[in-house]
Amino acid sequence: MLNKPLAASSSRSSDRQGTGARPDFGRRSLVGRLVALAAVWSILLLVGMGVALTLLFDHAALSRFDTDLADLANGLYAGAGVEADGAVTAPSLTDERATRAYSGKYWQIADYPADGRLHALARSRSLWDQVLNAPHKVMVQLQAAPGTTAYYNTVGPAQDGHEPLRAAALLAFLPGHAAPVVFMAAENRAPLNRDVRRFAWTTAAALVLLGVGLVGAVVVQVVVGLTPLFAMRREVAGVRQGKAQRLAGAYPRELAPLASELNALLDHNQEVVERQRTHVGNLAHALKTPISVMLAEADRDPSPLAAVVDRQAETMRRQVEHHLRRARAAARSQGSGERTPVAEVLDELARTLQRIFQARGVDVDWEAEEGLAFLGERQDLQEIAGNLLENACRFCRGRVRVNAEPAAPGRLQLTVEDDGPGLDEAQSAEVLKRGARLDESAPGSGLGLSIVDELARAYGGSLTLSRSSLGGLRVDLDLPRAEA
Repeated sequence: MLNKPLAASSSRSSDRQGTGARPDFGRRSLVGRLVALAAVWSILLLVGMGVALTLLFDHAALSRFDTDLADLANGLYAGAGVEADGAVTAPSLTDERATRAYSGKYWQIADYPADGRLHALARSRSLWDQVLNAPHKVMVQLQAAPGTTAYYNTVGPAQDGHEPLRAAALLAFLPGHAAPVVFMAAENRAPLNRDVRRFAWTTAAALVLLGVGLVGAVVVQVVVGLTPLFAMRREVAGVRQGKAQRLAGAYPRELAPLASELNALLDHNQEVVERQRTHVGNLAHALKTPISVMLAEADRDPSPLAAVVDRQAETMRRQVEHHLRRARAAARSQGSGERTPVAEVLDELARTLQRIFQARGVDVDWEAEEGLAFLGERQDLQEIAGNLLENACRFCRGRVRVNAEPAAPGRLQLTVEDDGPGLDEAQSAEVLKRGARLDESAPGSGLGLSIVDELARAYGGSLTLSRSSLGGLRVDLDLPRAEA
């Protein structure tokens, strides 16, 4: 009975061997390196930009803050007066905050006698019973440059003495007053610090979003830019799988020389394969004629020597054919690869063998998934499958079962079973040896399974013998599969 090929299952048809265009972001990925380099550079640039913007904002805000304090200190100096008794009077100021206790806005007028201690002459109501002080180095700076404004950080009376203040001080001499006078203005800088922190966080969030966008743009740019390279990879995989003979895509200027070199390499490999085939054919013809002459001469001479020559010449012929097959398979397996439909070969072999073994009533039942193809030449698959099926038909009781299906990615499994006597472990190891025959009464050279094993190895495959569920021998053959 002959079976039609089975429809390929969706799970197997989706099994493809790494020919997609999805970029790899692994440790050795070119895409990963380009993206990582751009990401690191973008992060460093954005961090530096964020720090610079925050410092600039802080400097601008502090300058504006200092300008307001300087205006207040200069206003105190401009409006101050000296009474007849030498007492210093403060001008009337309209800032409402200076009238509320510990409001955060303060001013003070103090003299600076020879003892180096500030004595408050007038102060804002907001200071209540407190005074403003200045560090020693600020006072030294004021003495060195009277009339100039010095700025410094200090603490105020609010918040239990932990109020952060920004202060401005001006030292000047007033007519009618013996000691130099220091005009001081101060304000709580907590709002300024808060604005700087808010600006820093807002800038950081904006730069993070910008960084994510930049990295995303880099990923898109790299993937799109390397699309021709991914296309070339798919084409090379198609050549390896037997879908094409050459690279036919139109590539950018940078990749066109590489495509040309790959095509030249493929042409060179094909030329080498053809040359090897020619040499193998020449060797076959060169040896076939002398061996045939020796066999013919031995058949005409009934002497014992002729019988020895006949046996040895026949052995030579079998060995030559065996090694020529192996050389041809090795040469073809290194080529660009051809697609051979498995179902067509199995159907042809099954029909032929059923006619040959019709007298014994042998039934060859085969199944193969639709579209399943061998990555190699038809002649080699015919020889591999033909030897297995012929061996099964010769030793079966009447039934042979064959199944071909996809296995691992890029591989197919051909299974041949029979209901014959089968083999034990020792016999399985022995039968794979060249020329080994377990049944000397049966016709043949003993090279069948050995040829199959060596042809499979030439294609990077393997052969396994085991017990079949039918009771006889089961042969599992692993071969390369051509992708659809």
